[in-house]
Amino acid sequence: MMHCFPLKWLLILLLMAMAPAMASAQIKRNLTGELSGRLKSIGQINTGSKDSSSGFKRRDDRKDSITIYFTYFDSTNRRHIDSSVNDFDTYFSVPSNYLYLGNNGAAAYPLIFQPNYQPGWDPGFHAFDIYRSTIEGTKLYRTTRPFSELDYQLASGKEQMIKAIHTQNPKPNLNFGFDYRMISAPGFFISQNNNHNSYRLYATYQGKKKRYNSSLIIVGNSIRASQNGGIINDSLLRDINHKDRFSIDVNLANRSNYSANPFSTKVNTGNIYKDFNLLFRNSYDLGKKDSLIINDSTTEYLFYSKLRIQHTFRLGTFNYRFTDQFADSALYHDWFHIQFDTVRSTYLRQEDWVLLSNDFSLYSFPETKNPTQFIRAGITTEQIRGTKSVSASKMQINNLMVHGEYRNRTRNRLWDVLLKGEFYLGGPYSGDYMAYGKINRYLNKGLGNISIFFRNTNRTPSFVFDGESGFNLSDTISLKKENIISFGAVSENKFATISFTNHLINNYSYFTDFIHKDQYNKPINLVQISVSKKIRISKRWFWYSTLTFQQTDGAAPIHVPLLYTRNHLAFEGTYFKNLLISTGIELRYFTPFKANNFSPITAQFFPQNQVTIKNLPDIAAFVHFRIKAFTLYVRGENLNTVNFTDGFSFTNNNFAAPHYPTQGFMLRLGIKWWFVN
Repeated sequence: MMHCFPLKWLLILLLMAMAPAMASAQIKRNLTGELSGRLKSIGQINTGSKDSSSGFKRRDDRKDSITIYFTYFDSTNRRHIDSSVNDFDTYFSVPSNYLYLGNNGAAAYPLIFQPNYQPGWDPGFHAFDIYRSTIEGTKLYRTTRPFSELDYQLASGKEQMIKAIHTQNPKPNLNFGFDYRMISAPGFFISQNNNHNSYRLYATYQGKKKRYNSSLIIVGNSIRASQNGGIINDSLLRDINHKDRFSIDVNLANRSNYSANPFSTKVNTGNIYKDFNLLFRNSYDLGKKDSLIINDSTTEYLFYSKLRIQHTFRLGTFNYRFTDQFADSALYHDWFHIQFDTVRSTYLRQEDWVLLSNDFSLYSFPETKNPTQFIRAGITTEQIRGTKSVSASKMQINNLMVHGEYRNRTRNRLWDVLLKGEFYLGGPYSGDYMAYGKINRYLNKGLGNISIFFRNTNRTPSFVFDGESGFNLSDTISLKKENIISFGAVSENKFATISFTNHLINNYSYFTDFIHKDQYNKPINLVQISVSKKIRISKRWFWYSTLTFQQTDGAAPIHVPLLYTRNHLAFEGTYFKNLLISTGIELRYFTPFKANNFSPITAQFFPQNQVTIKNLPDIAAFVHFRIKAFTLYVRGENLNTVNFTDGFSFTNNNFAAPHYPTQGFMLRLGIKWWFVN
């Protein structure tokens, strides 16, 4: 199993070594708020014509400029770097529509319900997905100059987050780069420390005659999350003698001699998840060749593909572990039905997997000069091997899957069509399938874009529900395949963004408590309607508002708030040509609902019907600004927790789940800096 920490220090040293060179130039802001075209250097570089009055050469911005864009892996849509400062979601690791158990890096789930659409093999551990880097989330860049980004965030409670990105094209047909993120959050309660490390290395190459293409992507994650099972008594939060939250007793690891050390990555009680993924893709194109003579010594080769032959190899290793060095026999008996011979014991659950995948695909390009229109067909073989620590037994899964795809983005950019599907022919997941379709139409400048989508997934429940799972703590039950149908529409225009989604779920699998599983045998219908709008109040004042409505059957084991809203009122403007500022108040609120509980061993959120979460609105004051290539965030968060009882304090905590309070007041400082070498 590959370990993240040596690579972390390697990347940090590499970044430090490049810093003097990178600091020689920076990035000039595009006034639209997006780095959508030319990012120009603002460094004092002596190039261009000479100024006779000063004796210095004038800078030629064309020589010091950078053109940069990226596409996500397996996507054809070009995207540009976001340089806006009005939305903290683009910087923080947890999206604003998620609830997380107390501090950055903790287990989290969305307030806006999202089904699991993955057919085939799925281990089932998704509570920390938002902190993981993935192959599918890889950004593959094209840039005319080496580009780097350095992010650092510091917050109350010794919380830290570091992000580093670097990419460059040493040759027009070769790009490589890396990105890295570290989250360290000791937390405010006993056994709440989180320490996550994620890295990604990537490279793309295109042959000189543009027939051969290859991509290499390596991704690794180390998730280390301590668990305390929540506090024993919620009333202790309002006790004047417990303003120091480390004095409040918790359910797990209460005697672990815990200390809030941001440099300690040790997990005495909690989840340790590690994964390593490698993807290597090769393709060769057949079609029409052409060339363009630039000068006597330079020829630009052109090639228009008609047929592509592609092979993709994928290797993945996954390790899921729960450990408790201070297991309390009474609590384990009550919660998990586990009996120990002694009052205090050590408890361990573990599951290891290795996945090997080979995919062979053929592409056909019907329109010669439109590479974004193609038909793809392929076949994938999977060999999956698993081991569980409890019995050291081996698990073996072999899958055979066929897939197809049609994609067309018309050259006039008015239509964008995506149709794709996959079907499992053989193996234990035979009959699993996924079908997805999306059509996007650009109407005009006023009406913007409108898109409709449809998705149908038939899937075997995640392996954590299987009786062979290393995390199976109860009797094995027979589960049918889940079937999920989702459809909806999105309208994006200058007035507002409006979306409608309907989910119809059959045979929904879920945990009923800390260990037991069940399947809901009635159809679940869940409707979601969302509206987002930017409202100009005056020349400098803006109101950003998002409102989401959700409705489902009250008897269904899916609990969501009826209404969710996020608003921020901001004063925005550009001053001194280079200073972009956004400052104001941000508010998040959702209506009371029976929030999910959490099982530390299985790392599963599960519905409960005893406790209704009635939170106050989460309120933050912020100042975000950018000067050329430098961005600074200063935020005072959770102002709603102020308490004037028995003095002044921030002890009126909200809750993320039953007995899981969120933080009190948080002062957060963050910077982002772009560099062009």
